[in-house]
Amino acid sequence: MAKASSASADKVADYGVAIDRTAELGGYTVNFTTITKSHDLGPMLASLPGGNCSCPHWGYVLKGRLIVRYPGGEEIVEAGDAFYLPPGHAPEAEEGTELVQFSPTEQLAETEAAIAKALQVS
Repeated sequence: MAKASSASADKVADYGVAIDRTAELGGYTVNFTTITKSHDLGPMLASLPGGNCSCPHWGYVLKGRLIVRYPGGEEIVEAGDAFYLPPGHAPEAEEGTELVQFSPTEQLAETEAAIAKALQVS
């Protein structure tokens, strides 16, 4: 059985607005994320097709909340909510939010590259 925890995650990255602990599980990336500063990922995703995240994510919010914007509106996921974010979303994260998220590793790579590039420029 493959498993991961925040403590056992093999990669840790501090992006200034979030601390992300990640592990790979059978073609999926699991992120244990703590938001350290409120931020809107929309501008960071601008270089992706449609200006939104094209990777699907499944997860659970442990603490805090996310505002998730779509071309047709928005929704809020908060502590205690399990979620599915289909391609075409742009989240806004509030400081103090903690979540666990699962994403297809190959699709996530493009999103992570766009975010890393945006953070280097800003």
